[in-house]
Amino acid sequence: MSAPRSDGSSVRYYCTAGNGMETFLIDEVKRKLAAEDVCRVPGKVLFSSSAGINRVTELKAAERLFLLLKQDSPVRLSTHTSSAKAASVLQSRLLGDRNHWTSAVMTWSRLQGELADRKATAVNTTSAALAMTREGEEGKEQREEEEKGHAVWRESTGEQSEEESGEQNGAGTLEKKRKREEELKGCEGGRDGERERKEDTSEETCAKARTLEKKRRRDDGEEKELSEREGEIVENVEATGGRDKTLVQPSWIKPEPSSVPVSFRICCKCTGSLSRYFSTQDVSRVIGVGLSRLLGWKTELKNPQLEVNVCLSDDVCLLGIPLTRLPLASRSYMKSTGLRSTVAWAMASLAQIQPGFCVVDPMCGTGTILIEAAQEHKTACFLGMDIDDGQLQKADQNVEFAQLGNRIHLLKASSMVLPLPSASVDAVVCDLPFGRKFGTKSNMAASLPLILTEMERVLCIGGTLVLLLSPQLSCLLKKLLAQKDTGPMSKQETKPPTGIQDCESPSLSSTKHKTCQLHQGVESSSPTQGPDPRPGLQHPLPPPFSSLRHKATFRVSLGVIDGLIHKYVKIDT
Repeated sequence: MSAPRSDGSSVRYYCTAGNGMETFLIDEVKRKLAAEDVCRVPGKVLFSSSAGINRVTELKAAERLFLLLKQDSPVRLSTHTSSAKAASVLQSRLLGDRNHWTSAVMTWSRLQGELADRKATAVNTTSAALAMTREGEEGKEQREEEEKGHAVWRESTGEQSEEESGEQNGAGTLEKKRKREEELKGCEGGRDGERERKEDTSEETCAKARTLEKKRRRDDGEEKELSEREGEIVENVEATGGRDKTLVQPSWIKPEPSSVPVSFRICCKCTGSLSRYFSTQDVSRVIGVGLSRLLGWKTELKNPQLEVNVCLSDDVCLLGIPLTRLPLASRSYMKSTGLRSTVAWAMASLAQIQPGFCVVDPMCGTGTILIEAAQEHKTACFLGMDIDDGQLQKADQNVEFAQLGNRIHLLKASSMVLPLPSASVDAVVCDLPFGRKFGTKSNMAASLPLILTEMERVLCIGGTLVLLLSPQLSCLLKKLLAQKDTGPMSKQETKPPTGIQDCESPSLSSTKHKTCQLHQGVESSSPTQGPDPRPGLQHPLPPPFSSLRHKATFRVSLGVIDGLIHKYVKIDT
């Protein structure tokens, strides 16, 4: 049993992660949060950390974040256990004592207050920026009006400028002075009237200035009053140890007086042998009834203050409270989704991007990988290429939405003919389309050798290549790279090795001739070359990729299917 602590020194969390992503999440919590007591169960990572909740919610490899209520061994029931006895065993194993739940809710409330403070700070910063902008515009208008008033005043009383002009030009005779004085006396009445009108204009300008000053003082007074209220709230929180009900809470949590019971609901996932005794609805009902009796809480399914997640399987028994309404995997800076954001982040992390690196995605799609990498690495530059105009348009929208237009550049180009010099790129990260979510006009199995050749060419020595492939393409890749150990193909070998055929996708066997045509195009530097008029002639595969050294392979879930992430490093041959 692991009770969360409410003193702020350390909190016990757990995160859900996609299949295969647990390794990346464990490395991330240790590196970013200095997490302790890290353990892994299928699809979840448990850890303790004293880092602020704002930093915890910035985890990139996690799907959802929970405050851990309880971790226990799996619940085992005998085949002869009655339903009433099973329900009693379930309640006694999962609920525990009242103090444990009270402490957990206090910790959860404190963490929610910290998250709400961050949102309030962000809103206040935005409001202050808008207020400064409005104040600057109003001040600019006021200065323009004053300058216009002064200009009109100088124009109506232009004696000084005329005298200075006369002195500079050497014209100072008595006769001219007398004429000028007579003209001024004759126009004295007109000038007096003009002065009165200009004085009226100046008074209007001053009145506007006084109005703006009053408005500014009123805003300052409101801000001062708000800051005083916030100070009182902080003092109350410190005095009560975080139990003050005046804490700002998210809009989806309605604060109620302490005398009113907390409303809650149970979200349950029951798998394994226990699912033969209880359905998900049965477990939710049993736990809900037990909590109502233990704490006096009331059940609310539509809009509860609290949600309790229960996970029961043959491996572990977990209870937790979600800390965020939206999953951590829902990126606020992404407009159009493509590859799952957690997998894109994992690929970027494998590239080991350093400051000043140039990173290329030859088949960027909607730009998910580049955006995830750019969010993490602020001092590197990124280039995305794609042959499809629709994908490039979505990528451009995503880059603009994420405000990364100065560091991510997009280019329409083919991945089989990269418009880049050799050895000019520090890292290549690419998700080759499988043809499931996004269709592809070309056969990827047939194009893979040529695509790999181009990626290897543009990589510098020591550069990293990270690829996401389907299981079929992954098997083909291994066969292609294995050729480096057998040496160049002999003249008698006029078709791909038979081992490749065992790993081909269902459509690969019918496209062997097209593969050879693509290889012929490589030799003639014309990727779009038409079919060979001599169908009986066979062409060898491209040279083996002898400079690429395998480092790691990870199998990750992409939803409907799995994908394999391969990492290679280019060495000097």
